This record gives sequence, structure tokens and C-alpha cells, in this order.
Amino acid sequence: MSQIVERPRAISNAKSHLIDLSSLSSGEEEELLALGLLSVDRKIQDPPAAFLSPELKPVEKRAICAPDVLNEAYSYTTPSSFSRGLRIELPDYVMLLISGTASVDEYGASVHTGDFRAQCWRTYRNITRLLAAEGARWQDIVKCTCYLRDIERDYKDFNHVRTAFFRWLKLDPLPASVGIQARLCREDLLVEIEAMAIMLRAKA
Repeated sequence: MSQIVERPRAISNAKSHLIDLSSLSSGEEEELLALGLLSVDRKIQDPPAAFLSPELKPVEKRAICAPDVLNEAYSYTTPSSFSRGLRIELPDYVMLLISGTASVDEYGASVHTGDFRAQCWRTYRNITRLLAAEGARWQDIVKCTCYLRDIERDYKDFNHVRTAFFRWLKLDPLPASVGIQARLCREDLLVEIEAMAIMLRAKA
């Protein structure tokens, strides 16, 4: 099956908003007015000029994607407003921020339902491809945050898979890491990992 590959699109502008003006609570309306998103006559406004000022040059950044293994969050039936990862260009180094990644395939479907270890391996596979898309490796990872749906039940298996993977990669030193029990976005997903990588910029 042929597949069109594209870079993640920017979030739609305010004119294509998702705000249902007919169902706003008084609290929502108060906050939208304070943000400048809503006018006093209840119309969606363009962002204030201060938010778009060319004098405030943002850090150079772009989205990371690996469409051969992982779909984009915006492509779900109900789009999610985040990138799978972000590449940030700094003067001397590049930082990669990998969003929480789980056992999801290129069509957005959960895979290996009920198989915790297989979900771990697919999660590591997805992160590996996101890193590779930017010329990075696991050796560039400095920190992982690991979310387990049931940490008491599954941590032993998680640590087994992680240790096997990191030993296979011969990682030394190991990344900093924290493990957290969390309710993930889908009932059938049992593990999710986010990561940060840092690479030196190539000399010109």
C-alpha cells in the first residue's frame, strides 16, 4: 500500500478554531477574554501582536516524525495538538524532546494489547525511529520518563526489558530515569516513555 509521507502541519489558526461559543461556561469566557482570544462581543480574535512580534525571535525548532512506524497525533479522528517530538537548535548543541510514546503503529492503532513486554519493545522501536530520523542514537539520550499503568504489577517486567535493551546497546553511562504510575490515554496501553536527547552541533 502506497503512503504519502508529510511533515507535521502547524496547528490551525484562530479562524479555524475548535471553540464552541454556544457552550462556554462563565469561567471559560472570563479566561478567553483575559487571554485576548475572545472579544467582548464574543468573537474569536487573532493573536495579539505581542505574541507574534518579530523582535522576539523564537528558538529554531521543528517537529520530528517517523511515519513508517508511528502516525502523527494530528491525524487521529479527534486530533491531538502535539508533535511526536521536537528538534531544538541551540548555538552549540541540538536538543531532541521525544513526546510520550507508546505501542502505537503507523495507522494510530494500539498494538500488542495485553502483552506488556511486547508493548515495551514496540515503544522502544518507535523511539528509536524518531531518534534516527534526526541522526540521533540512544547514546544521545540523557533522560527518560517512564509511565506504567500498573507499576506494582509490571515494573519487574519493564526493568527486565529496559535492562536487556540498554545492555544490548552497551549504554554507558545509562540515561537518568524516573518511573511513574499513570493512567495512560487508552485503556489498552500499558507503558509510555518520553525522552530527551542532546547532540553536539556539527562543525561547519
